Amino acid sequence: MISDPQRQPFPWAAAIGFGLGVLRLSPAAFWSMTPRELAAAIRARRGDAGAPIDRHTLQALMQRFPDRSDDGARDER
Repeated sequence: MISDPQRQPFPWAAAIGFGLGVLRLSPAAFWSMTPRELAAAIRARRGDAGAPIDRHTLQALMQRFPDRSDDGARDER
C-alpha cells in the first residue's frame, strides 16, 4: 500500500459531533448515513463553502482592515 501524504484521515470526531450535536441526529440515523449524505446534510445546514482565499487577497484585506488603528492602539470593534 502506497502512503499519500496529502490524504488526511476521515474526521470522525468532527463528523460525529456535527451529526449528533448540531444536526441532532439519533445515533442510528447518523450511522445509517453514507458520507455523501452526511456531507449534503452539513451543506444544507452551513451552506456551500467557497474556495479559501489566496494569500494576496488575505494580505489586501489585512491591509484594508488592520487589527490596529493608525496610532498603534488595538481596534476593539
